[in-house]
Amino acid sequence: MSLPLAGIRVISLAEQYPGPYATLLLSDLGADVILVERPGAGDPARQFPAFHGALNRGKRSVALDLKSVEGKLNLRRLVASADVLMEGFRPGTMARLGFGHEAMAELNPRMVYVSISGFGQDGPYRDRPAHDISYQALAGFLFRHAEQGSVEDPGSIAIGDLSSGMFAAVGTLAALFERARTGEGKYVDVSMTDGLVSWMSVMLGPVMNGAPLADIGAEPAYGVFKCADGRLLTLSIAHEDWFWRPLCELLGMPDAAGFNRSERVARGDALRGKVAAVLATRDRTDWAQKLDAAGIPWGPVNSLSEVTADPHFRARGLFREVADGNGGRSHHVAQPLIFSGEHPGPRSGVPGLGEHTEQVLRALPELKD
Repeated sequence: MSLPLAGIRVISLAEQYPGPYATLLLSDLGADVILVERPGAGDPARQFPAFHGALNRGKRSVALDLKSVEGKLNLRRLVASADVLMEGFRPGTMARLGFGHEAMAELNPRMVYVSISGFGQDGPYRDRPAHDISYQALAGFLFRHAEQGSVEDPGSIAIGDLSSGMFAAVGTLAALFERARTGEGKYVDVSMTDGLVSWMSVMLGPVMNGAPLADIGAEPAYGVFKCADGRLLTLSIAHEDWFWRPLCELLGMPDAAGFNRSERVARGDALRGKVAAVLATRDRTDWAQKLDAAGIPWGPVNSLSEVTADPHFRARGLFREVADGNGGRSHHVAQPLIFSGEHPGPRSGVPGLGEHTEQVLRALPELKD
């Protein structure tokens, strides 16, 4: 198939999670993503091979020592050939190495330069170190923890990393689109925390405007419930009377079927208790058939292995097997976007550290003085 980003070269110095996720998306869309890694060690995420592999299949790897004259020269050669440079160092690091945006724009004015950092390139927190849970906390994702004084684990998904990876990909594509009109690249400043604040818009907007929050979770049939076999399912009736009525009929709660949203919320604890009690009388497989037949929004709480075996995801082509450079084969999550009925990527496996150094550098022209 024809890939949307075929012919676009991305040079990535962004390590660990946000940048690799952004360039994973770009690679699957057809971009030639070249990882620039430190010799001997590479991306620190390589110490977790399965994690690293999930984010970096389909890319090429070049090992350069950016503290050496030769390494710096070769990075300049790469930059001169690039459409996009993406980096994930602390603000100021690339400039100290001699590869800040202004210097690289002089070398290649058409190149899009993307910086991903925890708090952005300016502001009072720009030099503060942090990881995902701290970005979530600052951006208000843990506002219920703040209200309740809770210290419960907020979960294991690195939302800030993934959010910033998505924003970095969107910013890259927008800048490339503008370049097609102007002929000039852009500098894109991606803050992990800013992205999370954006994702909190429907919570923060009402607070700033003195309006109440739309608390979908107050509905008695919006949550996680346990079945007779100990397995879990979710109901997701957010505000819809037309879903609540058939649920009440299915669960034998005809006296509650006529309640509207405000009435349900006012009786939330009692109604939720009734719903939970009935769901606990049958196995999840039984409820799956009944809930589907009644047209009620629900979902199983899947384990990771259940996700990979799910027939819907299998039918959608979300899991692929590709050849690795070592002669083996590995399974990966596919690009979720489908273009005219076709899935782009993954096209190849995980590159070894510096696997493509000679191949890539040999094809680059020398810089003109």
